[in-house]
Formats: sequence, C-alpha cells, structure tokens
Amino acid sequence: MFKDKTIACKDCGTDFTFTSGEQEFYKEKGFENEPTRCKECRAKKKTSFKGRDNNRR
Repeated sequence: MFKDKTIACKDCGTDFTFTSGEQEFYKEKGFENEPTRCKECRAKKKTSFKGRDNNRR
C-alpha cells in the first residue's frame, strides 16, 4: 500500500527516507502531514523545546 518516499529536510536540506512503515504509523495515529525534518533535526528541535520549558519553571 505505502511506498518509501525521499523527502528533503527543511532545516538541513539532507534527503531522508519516509518509510512505508512510518507512513502506516502516521496514518494509524491520525497524523495528516508528512515529516518535514530528518531524524537528527527533529531530535535537535525536540531538545531545544525541552530546554525552553525548563527555563519557564
């Protein structure tokens, strides 16, 4: 049903693969948008959000 897709990361420009398994997972969770960042950039962004949350407390 799903086929692997190559997507360019909007932060670093590196191509990454959005696998058929990941696409199935997204559909099951009800996510409507494909990822726009590679795994590394998603991790960096997540870390930066955690740092900001700690500064608010």
